[in-house]
Amino acid sequence: MDEWYLNNIVCPRDHSPLRYMNDELVCMSEGHRYPVVDGVPVMLLEDIEQTMPLVHASIKRAKRISRDERAPHLYLESLGISEDEKKGLIRLALNNKVDVDPVVSYICAATCGRLYKHLIGKLKSYPIPHLRLPPGNGRLFLDIGCNWGRWSIAAKRKGYNVIGIDPSLGAIMTAKRASEQLGLSIKYLVADGRRMPFSNSSFNIVFSYAVLQHLSRIDTKTVVSEASRVLKPQGKSLIHMPNFLGFVSLYHQAKRRFREGTRFEVRYWSIPALKKLFSNKIGKTKIVADSYFGLQVQLSDVRFMTLRKKIVVIFSGIIRWLSRLIPVLTFFADGVYVKSMANKEIKDIHST
Repeated sequence: MDEWYLNNIVCPRDHSPLRYMNDELVCMSEGHRYPVVDGVPVMLLEDIEQTMPLVHASIKRAKRISRDERAPHLYLESLGISEDEKKGLIRLALNNKVDVDPVVSYICAATCGRLYKHLIGKLKSYPIPHLRLPPGNGRLFLDIGCNWGRWSIAAKRKGYNVIGIDPSLGAIMTAKRASEQLGLSIKYLVADGRRMPFSNSSFNIVFSYAVLQHLSRIDTKTVVSEASRVLKPQGKSLIHMPNFLGFVSLYHQAKRRFREGTRFEVRYWSIPALKKLFSNKIGKTKIVADSYFGLQVQLSDVRFMTLRKKIVVIFSGIIRWLSRLIPVLTFFADGVYVKSMANKEIKDIHST
């Protein structure tokens, strides 16, 4: 196992040091054990309520209790996809001519947004977005809920030293393969954003895109608290969240009669609620528009789109640009970025 993990991760329960023994990381103070799968630590806790059923599958596979024998190297059981989708993915994996990892090609709509539905199983290149942050210059960047590493790769290309975490073993293994294929050195581990295996004040940047929207409000608050804990003083967080008043957001809420989301459904937040949460947990907070006409519409995706979808993507980009001149437009964005700077006083409270 890469020595970096031994020097930089801790027990997610009590933040104690770990030792590598017999393909496991062991907390020497309490004896907690975490399996290591093909060099990747699996830092999940079994005795807490999980955010998704696939987490149980990740734990079972890591402990060698069960696995899908049809394509063990793809970790199908922990990808959270249907049986039909697994069969299609396996067929795609047998095609030696594909240029994109088959898992990425098959889950692109789930990870990149609905605009990618026409590209399931047909991706010709990796859809790496533009990260709206300054050059990294080697600063430590944590990607919470990284899945196959789309934003982790974007951050690495911008000069950050990147660590990606996700509770899906299959997603993390896919991220590892994709990054290696692109010649990028990124550290990945299987972990829960509510119980992160990092010491206090570890990262310069904490990032998450289209992830917290699937968590309950209590779990979201827990992740934001953890983000504050692992941020260095004056460190910055950039967290993507869904806006209650977005045009498409209102449509989807109306379809479910404005009830609160359950399971993996999206939970929509008002901008005042987001500002209050992040200001209280992390520090000074600003909210800016990210996308319109959908939660994950990125201008950098335009080259992958059909003509009709190109128009949607371009108009989203135009309105986002206008929102900088007309701030009220931010209130009608579907996806927003919550930008916060770690307040030293708040961090001192979290450290005690």
